[in-house]
Amino acid sequence: MSKPIRLDLMPRSEFVKLSLHVKNNYLQELADTFAAKTNRERQALDKDALSRLRRYYSRRVFADLRLEGKPDTGLDATLRRLGEAIRAKNVNTDIEAVLTQEIPRRVLRAPPLDDDQELFFVPGIYDAPIKDDVNLMDVAPFTLGKNVRSGTIAYELKDCLITIEGGADVGLATVFDYDIFLNMVSHLADEVRRFRIAESKGLRPSLPAKTYRPTATQILKFCRRGGGGRQHEEIEDALRRLAKTSITITNLAGGKRRQVDTRPLFGEYRVVSKTSTGKVDEIEVRIPDWIYLSVVRADNVLPLLTLNPDYFLISSGLGRFLYRLARKAAGTGKARYTVRELHKRSGSSQEFRFFLRDLREFIKRTQAFPMPDYDIEIHDGKDGHVVLMKRRNEHGGLPPPGNPMGASQKTVGSPNRRF
Repeated sequence: MSKPIRLDLMPRSEFVKLSLHVKNNYLQELADTFAAKTNRERQALDKDALSRLRRYYSRRVFADLRLEGKPDTGLDATLRRLGEAIRAKNVNTDIEAVLTQEIPRRVLRAPPLDDDQELFFVPGIYDAPIKDDVNLMDVAPFTLGKNVRSGTIAYELKDCLITIEGGADVGLATVFDYDIFLNMVSHLADEVRRFRIAESKGLRPSLPAKTYRPTATQILKFCRRGGGGRQHEEIEDALRRLAKTSITITNLAGGKRRQVDTRPLFGEYRVVSKTSTGKVDEIEVRIPDWIYLSVVRADNVLPLLTLNPDYFLISSGLGRFLYRLARKAAGTGKARYTVRELHKRSGSSQEFRFFLRDLREFIKRTQAFPMPDYDIEIHDGKDGHVVLMKRRNEHGGLPPPGNPMGASQKTVGSPNRRF
């Protein structure tokens, strides 16, 4: 195996301060040095190549080179090899500059070896309206940690009270259990899409079924998890918690109770079959009526938002909560929240100071290992610490506003806005 090419690279913090002309000259010199060290012919970088390389150098996200599907020849081959050399040289530097932990952790875990997730929509169900003006994507209807937690989570919001309650014997559903919930809703959304296509052709299709029967393997692949025995066992435990977690919403009007609704997070389920080794094989789940009706009876636009498939690789429960909130509130623009508001909406059982510490640490890690779709920053404001969530201007990813499977976007989120 050949040794990686050693390049004497300028730190990113210095590179971003350079003028456009100086940046271009520096990158061309870097390309020339790389060509000389690898016995390649010198190649002039054109305007588009310099633009891609500038963005990549500033963020070290390989997708910024936009080489997917490009031939491994000519200028694209030069950019690919130069980009690999830059990344190989600076991984340790980036980690040391950004991470304060003794053992660095990435924002995204590595995908499983057989990662061939089906390419269809991954909507966030808590964007489906439960009541006219209540929308669970603004809070976490689960616990953020992997460890099982008992008790309840209570959210006191402007127009309502939301209580998440788990089973006394199994506890509350976790953010990672919720992956199965997303799988259920994605299945229903896909069935509705097929139903509407058939209707538009003049056919008379049956409404989507209220039950679905996925295999454990299908769920694991959808959630981008491995297929080992432990993962199969975790599915059955997750189903128990999901089935016993409920959402109670108390709508308020003028300080008086108007209506109280309790909805199950998950419907009845049963394990249809197990393998000879005792692993869960096939499952049958009844979709709760409030989810089924909100999706099937929706008008032209389904009340769902599409998530980036890399969402399932976010290893931190706090990171997943931040991504969901950014997806809802920022959309294709930006949103701001005070840290105290985030602490309240996350349902975290941590003291505020520890929540702030973990939030700062996670945001620091996203500087080296960016979160899907969104950049997150924390600033000092007149009302305390403020978190800015901003959509990255990249090709692909989220659908534009008005997409048939998306929802209209709010470009600015405010902790005090009515939802």
